[in-house]
Amino acid sequence: FPPAVFPLSCPVQSYSWGKVGLESEVAKLLASSDPLVQIQPDQPYAELWMGAHPRGDAVIRDNRISQKTLGQWIADNPACLGAKVKDAFQGHLPFLFKVLSVNTALSIQAHPNKELAAKLHAQFPEHYPDTNHKPEMAIALTPFEGLCGFRPVEEIVSFLQTIPELRALIGEVAAEQLERSGSDDPRGVSAALRVCFTRLMKSEKKFFVDQLNMLVKRISREAAEGKDTSGSNGDLLLRLHSQYPGDIGCFTIYFLNLVRLEPGEAMFLGANEPHAYLHGDCVECMACSDNTVRAGLTPKFIDVLTLCEMLNYTPAPSSSKIFPATQSQLDPSVYLYDPPVPDFTIMRIEIPPTIKLYLVSAVDSASILLVIQGTAVGTSTAAASEMTLRRGSVLFISANESISLHLSSPDGMLLFRACCLL
Repeated sequence: FPPAVFPLSCPVQSYSWGKVGLESEVAKLLASSDPLVQIQPDQPYAELWMGAHPRGDAVIRDNRISQKTLGQWIADNPACLGAKVKDAFQGHLPFLFKVLSVNTALSIQAHPNKELAAKLHAQFPEHYPDTNHKPEMAIALTPFEGLCGFRPVEEIVSFLQTIPELRALIGEVAAEQLERSGSDDPRGVSAALRVCFTRLMKSEKKFFVDQLNMLVKRISREAAEGKDTSGSNGDLLLRLHSQYPGDIGCFTIYFLNLVRLEPGEAMFLGANEPHAYLHGDCVECMACSDNTVRAGLTPKFIDVLTLCEMLNYTPAPSSSKIFPATQSQLDPSVYLYDPPVPDFTIMRIEIPPTIKLYLVSAVDSASILLVIQGTAVGTSTAAASEMTLRRGSVLFISANESISLHLSSPDGMLLFRACCLL
């Protein structure tokens, strides 16, 4: 039998928003997993891709296996996915697992549901390359911040009343409609919110640049005088404006929740949920798709009309955006992040220092295992030989295979494992 458990060497994407050199968690993981890698101190290391995506297929690190990449190997051995996963996802790995190191904001974006994805792909295949949905989950590795979902209406109304530049862009009629919308009529609230947000995003370029410059000037002056600008979200506004001067995305901070995650906390981004990662390091898992509808904080193609049409305009507090992990009943070292979509589940595995032999148990799905902390030697009946696991190591584990970890680090281990639990 060919080995069914093997180490992977994973590609890095150097997008301009990534953290630079060894400030990046991606670069640190890369450097510790492969001592021969030279980290360039001035290059961004934005994303590590762990999976079989055609634009970033992981390379197999096992010379007994003839296939070069994970994608080729799965195509030749689809049973490794597990019977249910193989049938449900037509012989493809249904998820892409990543590490992200974010220095400057990513674009204001949302991902379509399957129905919209099929329509967008048919109309604009150059911008929407496939027909799949793209739900995502991010779990913080370091303190992480992002914008996610619409704020409670009273917060937005309060900004509209204290920030004349914002009110000018939205216009008096739309602003009053939102102010009058009552909490007893959620559809009325969503409709008013949709009008306000669409007015903002479609405002005339020259007009919004003038208003933005006025606002930035005013906030900068207030900050210099030592005034408290938190009522206008001043710090974040100035930060985003310095990253993307004159960009309409700067105003979205008055509509979207600012969500702060501590390490181990997660947020789940379902279809049509507006979001933008702002800063920090996380592991991320998503369905296999590249469909992203963007509308600001980006030099890339933006599609404001589609974005404003598709969004979920349900206001909710930022605390509701934190997705809870549940401790496994079977193994207290395992915490499950199980989102309301079938494509993926993430496990956080925290092995305490007292445990020296740990079994990574078999699941009925192919999985990818990432080491964040600790060292061990891994053995498996399905592996060609024993495997050294250290920070940054990535393993592919075929369905229904397990691995014994012989821990050698005094501080235990921290691992993340992505799989598909149908």
